[in-house]
Amino acid sequence: MDLGIKDKVAIVVASSKGLGKAVARELTVEGARVAICARGEPDLRKTEEELNALGGRVFAQPLDVTDVHAISSFVQAVARELGEIEILVTNGGGPPHGNFSEVSLENWDQAYRTTVLSAVAFCRGVLPYMQKKKWGRIVNITSVSVKQPIDGLVLSNAFRPAVAGMAKSIANECGSFNITVNNVCPGYTRTERLEELVESRTKVTGKSREELLRDWENQTPARRIGQPEELAALVAFLCSTRAAYINGTTIAVDGGLVRGLL
Repeated sequence: MDLGIKDKVAIVVASSKGLGKAVARELTVEGARVAICARGEPDLRKTEEELNALGGRVFAQPLDVTDVHAISSFVQAVARELGEIEILVTNGGGPPHGNFSEVSLENWDQAYRTTVLSAVAFCRGVLPYMQKKKWGRIVNITSVSVKQPIDGLVLSNAFRPAVAGMAKSIANECGSFNITVNNVCPGYTRTERLEELVESRTKVTGKSREELLRDWENQTPARRIGQPEELAALVAFLCSTRAAYINGTTIAVDGGLVRGLL
């Protein structure tokens, strides 16, 4: 299937590993010109090399997504290096694990900056380019906590829905520019983030890593943990010309974990 995004300019946030890396790879394979960023430069440069080996045109730059001024500068640099931005995939490290009584005000502030404010800043940065071209795709990688709160992840439960609410508002405002804005919600997926959750949950529950993974698999109708490439395939489709009439939606990629109807 030709997704129609060859040579389109895409930014994939927090893309040195995990879900972001899988998405950057998928868009590169489809022929997009991809800008990647992450806080850790060694992993970022390794990913840059891997994408270049696929024949992609890649721009990579270290970035702290909690710095809104640095985000603005990065977006401008991408436009200079690759061209005007047409695709944005927001992403970020998940907020720390903890119940309401356990997380500090500092945790709340940091989680807000990482999860919500970074997405706001990136959207503000790219929308003028998309409106000028009268074409754009924004996809936010969030969490199933948007649809079904997760015990022990109060920060994710609070801030992930905020991103979905912002996305719906932008979708309403910018749909006439042929700009679509959607959210994808990964369930249990084999990434570094999953390993962090396993480690924190073993301390709380006293269960072994294997027991926790087995529990999560049993909670999921597919009876397994997802792979990053499975989510990346959906993101790439939502970024495509073929997905022009999918707008303002929030889609779970979770093997059936969420029990709700919508």
